[in-house]
Amino acid sequence: MANTTRLLPSLEWVRVFEAAARLGSFTAAAQELGLTQAAVSQRIRHLEERLGVTVFERQARGVSLTVQGEAWLPHVQQALEQISHSAESLFSAPRTRLSLMASASLLVLWVIPRLPALQAELPGRHLTLSTMHRWPDYAHADADLEIRFGEGNWVGRTAHHLFDEVLTPMAAPSLLTQGNDWKTLPRIAIAGPRLGWREWDQRLGTALSPAPEIRLDSHVQALRAAEAGAGVMLGSLPLCQAPLQAGQLQRPTQEVLPMTQGYWLTWQTDRPIGRELEGILNKLKPTSK
Repeated sequence: MANTTRLLPSLEWVRVFEAAARLGSFTAAAQELGLTQAAVSQRIRHLEERLGVTVFERQARGVSLTVQGEAWLPHVQQALEQISHSAESLFSAPRTRLSLMASASLLVLWVIPRLPALQAELPGRHLTLSTMHRWPDYAHADADLEIRFGEGNWVGRTAHHLFDEVLTPMAAPSLLTQGNDWKTLPRIAIAGPRLGWREWDQRLGTALSPAPEIRLDSHVQALRAAEAGAGVMLGSLPLCQAPLQAGQLQRPTQEVLPMTQGYWLTWQTDRPIGRELEGILNKLKPTSK
């Protein structure tokens, strides 16, 4: 078998050659590589002696490649790129995963609009979002972070408050401009742990209305139904800020129904998240006005 290493130069000399050729200057190459100009000149001299050819023309203002050096440069750059890529693929530290679980409505209306900010806060992380379909799902989840609805007291979990839940009626503008009293409009109800229309009537001291004409599984479904003009929903004021500001929904009254429960970012106490936590919390909290 032929000796293929007979002309193989030191990788360090090759790196110096590539930098000097790309930058057109021994001085600039020295600055990029953290060497002295004399060290760069020495390595290039060793390289030329090993190859038996001159690869640079020394000039008063910098250097230029010889014909042989110019012909060799693309091969060098390709080889260095392949070495760098293979080393990164095989030996670099794996990108770590961070998983977050929440209800479908919270993911759609609160977390996803904040994804760009979260990504910027978590460089090098794979962020995985998963949906909590039923409240018991949390008991079987293994997410790093969970956004839970409640009063913030879960055994074995640390919880940071994100925002309180406040409910208020809202409906499509087209429905509210028909001259009807909004209280006579069809009511949209939402399944789940939030208060509902019965509590609304009790708080305001009004007569209990008939059962809502429409009942949906999630807040985001009710939101879409309300935007379509199907009726008036008792919506979450924090979660519905975007459609309210965009004019897709309007509030027929300024009365609100506050809840003692709110949304909390939680994790297992024995599995701390680390130094990224403060940034995650800041991005998931409401934006200050």
